Amino acid sequence: MIRIVSLTDTGLHLAKRLHAQLPDSELWHKPQPFAESVQGAFKKGERLLMICASGIVVRVLAPVIGDKYQDPAVLVLDEHGHFVIPLLSGHEGGANQWAAEISRLINGQLVLTSAKAYLQPVYALGMGCERNCSLEALKELLLSCLSQANLTLENIDSLNSIDIKADEAGLIKLAAEINKPFKTWRAETLRGVESQLSERSDYVFSVVGVYGVAESAALLGAKNQTGEKAQLFLNKQKSAVATCAIARSFPELSDL
Repeated sequence: MIRIVSLTDTGLHLAKRLHAQLPDSELWHKPQPFAESVQGAFKKGERLLMICASGIVVRVLAPVIGDKYQDPAVLVLDEHGHFVIPLLSGHEGGANQWAAEISRLINGQLVLTSAKAYLQPVYALGMGCERNCSLEALKELLLSCLSQANLTLENIDSLNSIDIKADEAGLIKLAAEINKPFKTWRAETLRGVESQLSERSDYVFSVVGVYGVAESAALLGAKNQTGEKAQLFLNKQKSAVATCAIARSFPELSDL
């Protein structure tokens, strides 16, 4: 259970937005009595998404904090959703990973304060295309996706696709031009992340054995670099001849 707590009218707009996007969530706006309500949810193991000042959360939860192996994850967001802070149970409780997912969901800035917070996310491209797709068409779609994601080529770690595209000349040339490794993955491996896809194509599955090449390949490419679960950063974008998606993952972080 996710408990979304807001204390201001501005924060309530963000809370409603998150509530609509998080199926296993309930929204509390200005719950009364405040301390007892929040502490009770925390003690029951509910994850808390607190839209308020971090100092308020610290003071309220201080009497009931146990240890990082048992406490639920707690995130703090400002009322505008500009910043997402994993406050408690960063690694063991999953708050770091959860904060990364929430920041992507609302296009906010992830703020990590653990000992390895300087570590940057790894971004990976996933691409699929028609046979003999031109370099120009692939590059045009790639640059469009980077612009939408507010990223540059310097942010990208690798270009990824399905193994039947290992000999695709356009993808090979594109990887060489942007100076990124070109990695391909077997269909059975790509199917391991199908639950994370933004959409599934039965037609693509009938042709290549996976429900989506670009998103699956991007997710595996990002995960391969850090060993940590990846999330889609930019859902699949289509042109007439190709698809492209971007995923990211974070290196393992010190516990909060």
